[in-house]
Amino acid sequence: MRSFATLLLLTSLAGVGDHAHADDRELLTELLTKNNCTACHFIDKRKYGPKLKDVAAKYANDESAVEKLAARIKAGSTGVWGQDVMPPQPQVSDADALALARYVLSLH
Repeated sequence: MRSFATLLLLTSLAGVGDHAHADDRELLTELLTKNNCTACHFIDKRKYGPKLKDVAAKYANDESAVEKLAARIKAGSTGVWGQDVMPPQPQVSDADALALARYVLSLH
């Protein structure tokens, strides 16, 4: 049985464009849930951090975005979105951080 948060993510991902395929949406949902990203982020609604679609739009033309976002997931950051603070997430594996960055960028 899926949790409410997982169902909410799947519902919000259903409208994602052609860049993210069904398998990508499923994996993204699993990664967001597994790594507790939804404590601060939603796909298309602001919570404590920026909407993930806004993150994708901001970095759409940045060739180093995957590595940059993966590093920020692990190390945290501040000042990128005004006063928002992204706390470090050192428990996220390097592979998960890279996958999360790729899939978030696919939301654009």
